[in-house]
Amino acid sequence: MEEIERLSEENQPQATNGAFHVPTVAELKAKGEEPELLFWVGCAGAFDDRYQKVTRDFVKILHKVGIKYAVLGTEESCTGDPAKRAGNEFVYQMQAMKNIEMLNGYNIKTIVTACPHCFNIFKNEYPELGGTYEVHHHSTFLQQLINEGRLKVADGGEFKGKTITFHDSCYLGRGNGIYEAPRKILEALDANLVEMRRNRSKGLCCGAGGAQMFKDAEKGDKEVNIERTEEALETNPSIIATACPFCMTMLTDGVKDKNKEQEVKVMDLAELIVKANNI
Repeated sequence: MEEIERLSEENQPQATNGAFHVPTVAELKAKGEEPELLFWVGCAGAFDDRYQKVTRDFVKILHKVGIKYAVLGTEESCTGDPAKRAGNEFVYQMQAMKNIEMLNGYNIKTIVTACPHCFNIFKNEYPELGGTYEVHHHSTFLQQLINEGRLKVADGGEFKGKTITFHDSCYLGRGNGIYEAPRKILEALDANLVEMRRNRSKGLCCGAGGAQMFKDAEKGDKEVNIERTEEALETNPSIIATACPFCMTMLTDGVKDKNKEQEVKVMDLAELIVKANNI
């Protein structure tokens, strides 16, 4: 993917002590080295202008804590999740087998990704095709770093006391039972966490799941993302926190539909941590 490669070339994230290089697995292998973990950027993290910022911020955190990681760069391609959800099992398996062959060839053991869709399919569906890895979503990964003291969130900075509501991604929440880690991160920021009426296991989908992101909406009285955005706005938040690129897109569109984009920001957990700590 050209955009992934760009992260390790012209658009290098900036650390406080200057620019740093984002290594690829191929580069490490050429030196006889292997990463502690593979950061799977995902299609949205590579190509979506808005989510590229999340990718850069998560990379800043990896550098900050000194983890030996790498990305695949131009060797990374889609996991096949959209094809599978749309019902094209053949395309999914072709894509998955190609990825598994590459990952196993590089002896990848641990994967972290900021996309719940990538997380879910790596964790729950790749094993039956021969791709078994230790898979982390960035929300649980970040919370673990905080718990271990490797990542410090000092007093929340500008987020202290601000009202934040968290939207549960379907694949992160109901799909994999991850509810507390994102909330613990927000609590560490000293934010005022206010829940929507429907949250955790009863949370409402943003409207993008099941490949709906890539097709026209079906007939109905209201778009799902508008319904969910209205629930978020009921909490009078300064920030709607997310942990999924699809959710970010759908909720951002919803906030714009309500003409609230100047008052309410939609932000990923990694962005909140970086901004709070001026990383």
